[in-house]
Amino acid sequence: MSANPQPLMPHATASWMVDNTGLSFEQIADFCGLHILEVQAMADDLASSKYTGRDPVRAGELLLSEIEKGQANPEYRLKIQVGPAQVRRTKGPRYTPVSKRQDKPDGIAWILRNHPEISDAQVGKLIGTTRNTIAAIRDRSHWNISNIQPKDPVTLGLCSQRELDAIVAKAAKKAGITEEVQTDTRLGGDREALIEELRAERSAANKAAEDAAREAEIESALLAGTESGPEGDHA
Repeated sequence: MSANPQPLMPHATASWMVDNTGLSFEQIADFCGLHILEVQAMADDLASSKYTGRDPVRAGELLLSEIEKGQANPEYRLKIQVGPAQVRRTKGPRYTPVSKRQDKPDGIAWILRNHPEISDAQVGKLIGTTRNTIAAIRDRSHWNISNIQPKDPVTLGLCSQRELDAIVAKAAKKAGITEEVQTDTRLGGDREALIEELRAERSAANKAAEDAAREAEIESALLAGTESGPEGDHA
């Protein structure tokens, strides 16, 4: 994988190069900063996501002459024409994957119920939501309020335990109730119970696998004995 500047959309660029050039997978992987197996998967249509090709020549990131050099010499490594400016997110709400966005109201409701000392601004920053949404859940005017069930945002994957603890501690200190803040032991008990349940399931699965292996060995031994039996009688 190359440490040089990479195209702005490496996967889409690699997809275009696979379809439109005679470059080797290694050359494409090096130019786009990808693993060669990723490029191979694109060529074999095995990639889980199908990318719309992006022409790096039209984008001004690669000269056509570079592609021609690469096609003529498989050992040649393409040089990017213009390194795109990296866009970094420094402000704005937290990004939440689409699959988890429907869980936000549940996480907000849990915080409002268990930690009322946390401000709306802190909740919005932690969960990645708006003050209007928080207010709607608080006064129960949210359009889906009947289906909202308070759930720990950490369990939902909306934030980390460290982030939640930091917000709680900061809000409690500001409100002057630091000494009154206690750990949610009930939640801790739930987690311990879940861990024990998972351990028990894993232990049972391992035991089942061992039993199956033992039965297979016994069956194999019996089969071997059956097959060798007639030969022994004949002798």
